[in-house]
Amino acid sequence: MPVTTPALIESMRRISELLRTGAYRAAHDELEPIVAANPAFVEALRLLAGAKQALGDPAAAEELLRRALALDPNWMPTLTTLGELLLGNGRGSEAEPLLQRAAAGAPPYPRAALLLARYYNDTGRPGEALAAAAPLCLSGKADAELAAQHIAALATLGRQEEAVAAYRRIMSAAPDNLAAAHALAIALNTAGQPAEAAQVAQRTLARGHQSAALHNTYARSLIAQGALDRAEAALRKSLELEPRLIEAQTSLAQLVWMRAGDLEQATAALEQALQRFPGDDTLRAAKAAILQGAGDARGAYACLAPAAARAQAPPMLLIRAGLAALEFDPATAVELAERALPLLSDNAPARNLLAAAQLGVGDVRTALAHCERLLADAPDDQYLIALQTTGWRLLGDERYAQLCDYRNLVLPFELEPPPPWRDLASFLAEVRASLNRLHDPSGHALLFQSLRHGTETTADLTRSADPAIRALFSAFAAPIRRYLEHVGHGSDPLRRRNNGRWRFNGSWSVRLRSSGFHTNHVHPRGWISSACYIELPDSMSDPRSEEGVLTFGQPSLVTTPALSAEYSVRPAVGMLVLFPSYFWHGTVPFHSDQARLTVAFDAVPDR
Repeated sequence: MPVTTPALIESMRRISELLRTGAYRAAHDELEPIVAANPAFVEALRLLAGAKQALGDPAAAEELLRRALALDPNWMPTLTTLGELLLGNGRGSEAEPLLQRAAAGAPPYPRAALLLARYYNDTGRPGEALAAAAPLCLSGKADAELAAQHIAALATLGRQEEAVAAYRRIMSAAPDNLAAAHALAIALNTAGQPAEAAQVAQRTLARGHQSAALHNTYARSLIAQGALDRAEAALRKSLELEPRLIEAQTSLAQLVWMRAGDLEQATAALEQALQRFPGDDTLRAAKAAILQGAGDARGAYACLAPAAARAQAPPMLLIRAGLAALEFDPATAVELAERALPLLSDNAPARNLLAAAQLGVGDVRTALAHCERLLADAPDDQYLIALQTTGWRLLGDERYAQLCDYRNLVLPFELEPPPPWRDLASFLAEVRASLNRLHDPSGHALLFQSLRHGTETTADLTRSADPAIRALFSAFAAPIRRYLEHVGHGSDPLRRRNNGRWRFNGSWSVRLRSSGFHTNHVHPRGWISSACYIELPDSMSDPRSEEGVLTFGQPSLVTTPALSAEYSVRPAVGMLVLFPSYFWHGTVPFHSDQARLTVAFDAVPDR
């Protein structure tokens, strides 16, 4: 270690501030002579590595971090920074043991626990995420970011109420723990209790806990309640404090788009942040995602193309650009995925993109090989199953007909009116009135969704307190039970998960107006998906018309050759249609002054 003179201490303080504010080149230029004069200064090596990584030189950053680790193998900040770099480059199997060492320290290093928990959640390992996060979270020593991963893991396991109870206990024992108060607000939001979440967040803000993340959590609770003006103000306050908080940037863009339907307005805050931090690839990728989510895939690609052309472009940026190109130029998407994959050998998004792009250029057998490898790690990912069955269809493989047996696996049911309603018409009239109160009559479609020309509710309807909506979900139970009895048991992706028990995994309502439709899509985290018809235009009752028909089998992807829909269901008011979540499905546009109002949900096995 160097002799820490006052001048050196002041230099390190100034460098830390430069890094915090994104002035990476200035920090780099100050750090290089310090490292040259003090080659064993571990913290200077670590900070210089961070600057080099931010400036687009991950190889040099890794070399510096390994030098620092050789000097002090147990310095938890170095273990964590190297693990984070490796995670960012898709090398999770190398990062994991480093982060585990830091997270198991005495005391545990919080940043390492956060990175581990996030990595496990992102790779579908909620049990391991829970184990990584719980020690710090349940002792009341975690910040809100780590608590959010703890809560996400519990939610994936269907244990949202357990998260709420845990943070209530911590708050009861330590009322002044403001981080725990923030965590309680996150847990309440996740458990579908946004009104109380807003109260907790508002009280915590009033006590001086003015963090960007807490304003963002407050905004989330307000959006769920439809208080959009207050939500927008909270998001703008969040970004005033931290313009690079991606979750708040994305939420604000979604909210502005939903209200105004104008991309320039929706991306204005992101553009301002990019002017302040022009080298921030994460901000640029977020803007591209917004553009693509609004239907402008070409604009999204153009936003990223200059950065993706760099020789040392970050692999995640290449993937984001490839996802945009996938919609209109699968050959370019293949090229970008092939550049990213060697840097992300065990990273699913790169291989996922490559498989989808290869279907687009007609390299079906290679795409299927990637699908098999991905499905070995994530056998219940419905999008991967959809890619695999699409490949089988392109090859004429008989397994396609077995897994996509539309006539046998797409089942319509007529709802029975639940007590106290005596007839279906009066029940649906009350459901319709309740749902219409949740839809903004002048709103626009949410970003990142399949609907076009309509609106979608923002809160999970399964947690609604409205009597008619609650009764609707009770009415779904009997058809779901009959569907499971009908499909039975077997070894395929649908039947092997059928243990007879299930739970809802999210629900929403869509109201389409004239020219409205759903683009073809699947539900990646579902098992059984649905469409329930509450109100339909009169024109859709004409058996000679295809308007508003629910179709199955046509992928959203470009494929070579192109594939069309193979099966359809004509909707009727009071009908519930159930089908496997891996089925490509969409709707035909309709033209009418009357709305098309539906409710949909996903169900998953209840363990």
